[in-house]
Amino acid sequence: MSSLQTSNLFKPLTVSSSIVLKHRLVHAPTTRFRATKDHIPSNLQLKYYDDRSKTPGSLIITEATFISPAAGGYFHAPGIWSDKQVKGWRKIADKVHENGSFLALQLWALGRQAEPDILAAEKQKFVSSTDDIYLSTRSKKAAIKNNIPLKALTVPEIKQWTQDYATAAKNAISAGADIVELHGANGYLIDQFLQECTNKRSDEYGGSIENRAKFLLEIIDSIIEKIGDAKKVAIRLSPWSEFGGMAGITEDPNTLETFKYVFSEFQKRADNGKSLAYISIVEPSVNGHDDVVDSDSNSKSNNIFLDIWKGTVIRAGGYLSDPAHKSLLNDVNSNDRTLIAAGRYFLSNPDLVDRLRNKWPLTKYDRSTFYAFASNNGYNVWPTYNQKIDINEIKDQTSVALA
Repeated sequence: MSSLQTSNLFKPLTVSSSIVLKHRLVHAPTTRFRATKDHIPSNLQLKYYDDRSKTPGSLIITEATFISPAAGGYFHAPGIWSDKQVKGWRKIADKVHENGSFLALQLWALGRQAEPDILAAEKQKFVSSTDDIYLSTRSKKAAIKNNIPLKALTVPEIKQWTQDYATAAKNAISAGADIVELHGANGYLIDQFLQECTNKRSDEYGGSIENRAKFLLEIIDSIIEKIGDAKKVAIRLSPWSEFGGMAGITEDPNTLETFKYVFSEFQKRADNGKSLAYISIVEPSVNGHDDVVDSDSNSKSNNIFLDIWKGTVIRAGGYLSDPAHKSLLNDVNSNDRTLIAAGRYFLSNPDLVDRLRNKWPLTKYDRSTFYAFASNNGYNVWPTYNQKIDINEIKDQTSVALA
C-alpha cells in the first residue's frame, strides 16, 4: 500500500474546464452557526474560509445555507436569498479565489428538522413531505405550542420550492460560487421526500421510488436550467445515515433500491451531456455528527453506487479518525475520480492539507465548541503548524455582518 504522501490524495484532478484541483482533500460542509442573527455571512466566516483555502487548488464546500426564509429554523445559519447575504458570500468567494482555490456553496432546507420555536419567531410554517410525522415528541409539543403543526407541502408549494432552490442556486453563482451543492442528505427536507419512512404521500410525489425521487430530480433539473451549466451543480447524499430519524439502508433494505435509482438518474443525465460536477456520498462509517462503531461495517459500502455513477465522487466519513489512514488510502486509490472530504479536522487544523502532506501531527478538535452561536470560541482559534496564537486575544470575537 502506498503512503498518504504518494497516494492519489496529492495528485491533481479536473472537475470541469474551469475547476482543476491540485489535490483531492476537500473541506466538507460543516455547520457551525457563525452567521449573524439575520443569516448574513460574517467576519468570522470570512476568516475561517480564508484560512482553509490558502493551499492553492483546494475545493472548499461551505456550511449548509438556507435557500429562503421558509427553509430555515436554526439560529445563526447563513442564507442566500437576500442582497446582503449575496454580498457577504461574494466577499468570502473572492477571498477563496484570491488564494487560488474554489468554492462550492451548499443549499439547505430543514423540513421537519427545523426548530418550531424558531420558525414561529421568524413567522414561517413547519413543513415536510407528509403531515404529522414529527422528528420527536419534543418537536411535536413545540409545534403544537406555537400553533404551527407539521404539514405536508402541497403540489403547488412543491413547485414553488423547486423554483426557490433554483433562485438560490443562481444567487450563489452570482455571489461567486464555482459550484452549488444540493444538500440531499442526513434527513433534511429532500431526504424526507426521498425515503419511505418519512414520505407517506399518495400523490405524484409519494409511493413509488420514482415518485419519491421526483422532488429531488426536479430541483436538480431546475437548477441546471437556471444557471445553464450542469458542471456547476453537485449533490450530497447519505444512503446509510439514520441521522434525523431516517431509516437508511441498514434499517430498511428497500432504501438501497431508492438510492440506486437516484444514482442511475444522475448517470442518465450525464450520458445526455448534463453531468454533475460531483456526487458527495456520506460513508456508512459516520452517522450525522458521530463515527459509527459497527462490527459489521465491512459489509456496508458505497461502492455499489460508484458502479452506477461514473463521474467525480466525494467520499466523506471519518477518514482521519484512523492514524494509519487505511480506509482513506483504499478509497482514494481505488480509481482516478475520488475526492476525500474532511470536516472536523479541517476546523482544528486550518493547514490540514500541508499537515498531511508533510506528516505533521494533527490537532484534535473540540466538539463542545462546534455550535457556539455567533462566537469565535472554538472557531478561528486554531493555529497552523508552528504558529503561535494568543487565544485570549481572539476567542471573544463575535459575528459581524460582511455586507
